[in-house]
Amino acid sequence: MKCSIRKAAVIGSGIMGSQIAAQLANVGIATLLLDIVPKELTQEETAKGLTLDHPAVRNRCATSAIARLSKIKPAPLYDESFASRITPGNLEDHLAQVASVDWIIEVVVENLDVKKRLLKQIEAYRKPGTIVTSNTSGISINAMAEGCSNDFQKHFLGTHFFNPPRYMKLLEIIPGKHTDPELIPAMKIFCENVLGKGVVIAKDTPNFIGNRIGTYGLLVTLQEMQMNGGYTVEEVDAVTGPAMGRPKSATFRTLDLVGLDTFVHVAENVFGHVSDEDEKAVFATPDVLKGMVERKWLGEKSGQGFYLKKKGEKGSEILSLNLATMEYLPQQKPKGASLEAAKAVKGTKEKTKAIISGKDRYSQLAWNILKQVLIYSANKVGEISDSIQEIDEAMKWGFSWDLGPFETWDAIGLVRSVERMEAEGLSVPNWVKEWIAAGNTSFYKNDQGSLYSIHIGSQQFKQVEQAPEVINLRNLKEQNKVVKGNSGASLIDLGDGVACLEFHSPNNAIGEDILSMIHQSVDEVRSNFEGMVIANQGRNFCVGANIMLLLMEAQDEEWDEINDIIHMFQSTMYKVKRFEKPVIAAPHRMCLGGGVEACMPADQVIASAETYYGLVEVGVGLIPAGGGCKELTLRASQHVRLADADLQPYITQIFETVGMATVSTSGHDAKRLGYLRPFDRVVANQDHSIYEAKQAVLGLARGGYEPIPEEKIRVVGSEGKAILQLGALGMKQSGYISDHDLFIAKKLAHVLAGGDVPAGTLVSEQYMLDLEREAFLSLCGEPKTQQRMQHMLTKGKALRN
Repeated sequence: MKCSIRKAAVIGSGIMGSQIAAQLANVGIATLLLDIVPKELTQEETAKGLTLDHPAVRNRCATSAIARLSKIKPAPLYDESFASRITPGNLEDHLAQVASVDWIIEVVVENLDVKKRLLKQIEAYRKPGTIVTSNTSGISINAMAEGCSNDFQKHFLGTHFFNPPRYMKLLEIIPGKHTDPELIPAMKIFCENVLGKGVVIAKDTPNFIGNRIGTYGLLVTLQEMQMNGGYTVEEVDAVTGPAMGRPKSATFRTLDLVGLDTFVHVAENVFGHVSDEDEKAVFATPDVLKGMVERKWLGEKSGQGFYLKKKGEKGSEILSLNLATMEYLPQQKPKGASLEAAKAVKGTKEKTKAIISGKDRYSQLAWNILKQVLIYSANKVGEISDSIQEIDEAMKWGFSWDLGPFETWDAIGLVRSVERMEAEGLSVPNWVKEWIAAGNTSFYKNDQGSLYSIHIGSQQFKQVEQAPEVINLRNLKEQNKVVKGNSGASLIDLGDGVACLEFHSPNNAIGEDILSMIHQSVDEVRSNFEGMVIANQGRNFCVGANIMLLLMEAQDEEWDEINDIIHMFQSTMYKVKRFEKPVIAAPHRMCLGGGVEACMPADQVIASAETYYGLVEVGVGLIPAGGGCKELTLRASQHVRLADADLQPYITQIFETVGMATVSTSGHDAKRLGYLRPFDRVVANQDHSIYEAKQAVLGLARGGYEPIPEEKIRVVGSEGKAILQLGALGMKQSGYISDHDLFIAKKLAHVLAGGDVPAGTLVSEQYMLDLEREAFLSLCGEPKTQQRMQHMLTKGKALRN
């Protein structure tokens, strides 16, 4: 079975419903968004003379929800224009239209009776074979479908999107007992390939996988905090954040973000549906949470929770709640040997081992929480999922853990940690002890680049299946597929005659080592491959050039050295662009400055949807000088030549985008900004981007590839430069930019305009590169630019001096 979904209907236009509709729209699915008919007019509707029968009133809930999508931060839509793919309606007038869709998603209130009534209404209109799913965080799928027809139950299952649907990778699919077995893998493939999700198959149990374990972990943390040491809110967050491979939001900031009322509802769902008394005791709502909900201290949405942001004489201050007195007090930064030990080492495995191996109270807290979560996860295997891998992935994708519980167990030493647990009187599940008794020391093993995990039924290692669209560079390196490499980059054989140039310097910042490897890679690919992909699987694709190196050279007034570095960057990118074999770039997440310039020479860019792409050099007092200005002016010149249009507006737009260091909010937004070309592509699933790039290389190679010929660039010259500089001066006089911003803007205008030549002059690419390099060098010598570079290195953000 293959899912072919072109149209969908989302029932319920609340926060989750509207944002699920937005994600469907993001990937090109036309979506009908339905909600109830209002019973009262708003003041605005009354003033307009509307009645309750007017379509604008009857569709108000869905229409308003669509309008709010453009105001929500972070943005639910890849591009605001995608909202046009969502059609508003209401349940009384438009429910019959679900007969024309391929997928119906119910996203109404978490109440079984309400959901059952709605599903019966949907059943009356849906055509046989239409997929119907419920976005529930924990209500039984089987209970919802009771009383529905065989065809309905056969095509009904749960699809639990995590909030916010665009950004959270996890999607739990929960089959019912009557769900067609063939539909389950078909929906999994569709949601991975089209929606870009990480899908796990969960059993129909309370809160499924992610919320079951995640809620347990938060509750045992709260219990440990109060019962065994009187820890403060900020102490708990210091322990349960990055020190344990968890997000910076840790425990209490996460609860504030989720909403305490929402969290209590999720916990009570487990409490009301499990029979084990020990488990029920953990999921009983703590008095402190009850009290906070009663006071309406719900977290971010109410303005206060475990933390409170308060404005004072010295600016905003974030206070933390003292749970003993229920007063908000200034935070005290926790200090302890185990916390310092965790900071001193790199990698989640080493950090976790460091913090649980100490002798102070923070180490004890970390261990007391971790051991309970690991044992609980092991106890739930077979009940919530038969696969430890799916439990691990649910926690990584849904709660942003760096390692899932079983990966964590391996990291801290399975045998040693179980011995410690048992010595402390804990009961470890029998299957874990049997696995160790059989001579195993981990739940996972990697054998020549292939991953294996324990198969619970057979108590044997079983190879973890990987979709063909997922290419893992680390596995390829373990299979000795590295062709060339140095400290900054490697060339890896992807198979089928395609090589991948991978950056792996700190933060993937571009320095001489990466540039050298690009040169070597081009020569290697010329001789032995069909083409090349530029991609990596780091946290971010590339944060730009090595600012530290540039600053040191500038402070030492080594202008020749800086000139050589920029010249090497430019010549390297030019070599890639003129290469006689196809090159495809596949950026993801942060791709800034030099990272963008490394992608621009490629024949095509295949960006992940979550690509934040921009030439941000102005933020450190510089301008793009690795070919970025040249490439954007070239594209503008090509466009006006084909469209017979005025060049100045396009150069002005580029000037504003680069001058304001604008970064795209998505891959699609990068197209709107002009960073990506019309034929560049965006893929929803970041895990598939290297595969898609490889296929693009092969397609070009098999089609008789010819390198991009050089062409002259038409420039706006001195007249256009004056227009650009006049605009910048206006911003300075209006107080939007500083004196140094204006100084940089004039340099940028000089480059983008093509210097002091007549408007319409045709110049070479090398001419434009020379302008870039000259402007860059002169800015490096400015004290205020050096201050900006230093500030970025020490503070991690731009200085507007």
